Amino acid sequence: MMMMQINSECINPKHSLLNVMNKFIAATNNMDETVMVPSLLRDVPLEEEDPKLNNNIICPSKQGDMYEHYLLLKSIKSDMEWGLLRREMNGGAGFLEMAVKSGEENSAEDGADLEQQFHYHLRGIFGVLSKLTVMANRCTNRYKREIGGSGCMA
Repeated sequence: MMMMQINSECINPKHSLLNVMNKFIAATNNMDETVMVPSLLRDVPLEEEDPKLNNNIICPSKQGDMYEHYLLLKSIKSDMEWGLLRREMNGGAGFLEMAVKSGEENSAEDGADLEQQFHYHLRGIFGVLSKLTVMANRCTNRYKREIGGSGCMA
């Protein structure tokens, strides 16, 4: 196998796609384990008043409160773990099928460089996953502050 021949000293796993994905999934799992009552995040605004925090990470979007933020992160994690095919099978929009058809049409028309496309999308997924990891960690920390951080309910 080719993978067995790669010298592990040359590869920095800190910069691997799998590492970034694992960080996001770990942060989301931690968030899920910490947030015992997600509905308590309703009406808690996304942005904090603390100027020490870099609020530019959380991009303005349709999510109006931490609860919707929490649901978004869980949904993305589910799509990463189970793939888009599961969404299609459950009556989703068929995104994967549309993407494949679109890709076939575009590559035939413009003779696109697949390596260049791959690197473009890889950079994008690294950036998005890094931001989502920060979002999951913030959601966890915000829940702890709002609820008192005990994690135990009587």
